[in-house]
Amino acid sequence: MNVVVYLAGQIHDNDWRDEIRNRTKDLRLPVTFVGPMENHDRSDQIGEEILGEQPNKILVDDAASDFNNLRTEVLLGKADIVIACFGEKYKQWNTAMDASAALSKNKPLIIIRPESLVHPLKEFTNKANVVCDTPEQAVQALQYIFEAE
Repeated sequence: MNVVVYLAGQIHDNDWRDEIRNRTKDLRLPVTFVGPMENHDRSDQIGEEILGEQPNKILVDDAASDFNNLRTEVLLGKADIVIACFGEKYKQWNTAMDASAALSKNKPLIIIRPESLVHPLKEFTNKANVVCDTPEQAVQALQYIFEAE
């Protein structure tokens, strides 16, 4: 059995994604990862790359968001599990949006969040299937799925 995992969250750094990918690979878990476009420049420019030059920055962002939302809708829809990582360094709007979409689609949701975000995320974490403090704990949750006994 192969499980598709959508790695939701901001794309300014991918350390947590790399940690999850590398650890699941080391454990030889049958997991395929999908998620948002991790190349930030490509994500920001995809609208103009496909539709051509836009007349202002608002429309540049609007065009890019159409394609990024399409990608998210398709890949999150195919996911068996969503892991949403909230951090302190960047704004977390995309993480919140993806986690909300997972909940609305009844996708199993694992949330990773630091202790400093326990209070602000209490409603989100109350809806998630599993809440972890670290990416390693999220990998352990995935590993548990595949244990025979």
